[in-house]
Amino acid sequence: MVKIENISVQFRTKNGITDAVRNVSLSIEDGEIFGIVGASGAGKSTLLRTINMIERPAEGKVYIGKTDITTLAGRDLRRMRQKVGMIFQHFNLMHTRNVYENVALAMKIAGKSVKETEVRVPELLALVGLSEKALSYPSQLSGGQKQRVGIARSLANDPEILLCDEPTSALDLETTRSILDLIRDINRRFGITVILISHEMDVIKSICARVAVMENGKVVETNTSYGIFSEPVHETSKELVRHSLNIEVPENILSSMNGSVVKVVYLNETALEPVLSNAIKKFTVNINIIHGKIEYIAGLPIGILILNLRGKKNEINEVIEYLKKRTAVTEVIYG
Repeated sequence: MVKIENISVQFRTKNGITDAVRNVSLSIEDGEIFGIVGASGAGKSTLLRTINMIERPAEGKVYIGKTDITTLAGRDLRRMRQKVGMIFQHFNLMHTRNVYENVALAMKIAGKSVKETEVRVPELLALVGLSEKALSYPSQLSGGQKQRVGIARSLANDPEILLCDEPTSALDLETTRSILDLIRDINRRFGITVILISHEMDVIKSICARVAVMENGKVVETNTSYGIFSEPVHETSKELVRHSLNIEVPENILSSMNGSVVKVVYLNETALEPVLSNAIKKFTVNINIIHGKIEYIAGLPIGILILNLRGKKNEINEVIEYLKKRTAVTEVIYG
């Protein structure tokens, strides 16, 4: 388990002391993929770097297992860091070394023998799909391939924890999916605890079991990924989810419609039930779907529909009340 207790991190600037992280506490279970999300400047990267003591907190403790790593220094700290691999946003590869040498360097620094390295590095390159690129240099690789080298390097010393600092923000959509699939596969295959930070909710919902939302150095909400997306509590969480599940209809389209326009959100099993079909059979109101989608987060569905209801006002109200009782959210957004 990774346990963060009342961690605060401060930076000294020309304008005084800046609180980058403020009194954060989190518990992350062994083997889970845990996300930390927030806008730029929220304190995500700073908090992540306290888990391997790249950033020393001003206050608080960080436990890996039963060890308070804030007390470690020198050889003990270096030994602890071997248990914590790290994947960086901008890869951090040595451009004067080839792919093999970049991965091997992590083992050399850890004091591993040449024989161990000669066995381990090819295994890692095969794992990340880069066996044929062993002698290539970073300048000859795509962004996705560079990140795969970074992942192989992070695994070189058999870590128990993998820290991922915005690992896909420099990548295109298709490459992002492949990198997240690789991280998920590593988690499942080896049971490595993954702690991933991102400002992109699409990344979080595709891979994380639980998530903490940060704002201004504080954790403002923690929940399962599905819980954050289906029932966000804090306004920051709501705004992040709103952007991720964006299903807005242009104002000129809304204003051209008669009747009412209603947004309906289905959660869990109701996303798969024929609620709308039953409403069409039950009422004489014309119900037209003008937008909609179902997304699956942690294997559970969230359905969103935008409906145009046309008919007598009292009958439209009856449909709205009917939907409210059978869905998670039903709200009139126009008319």
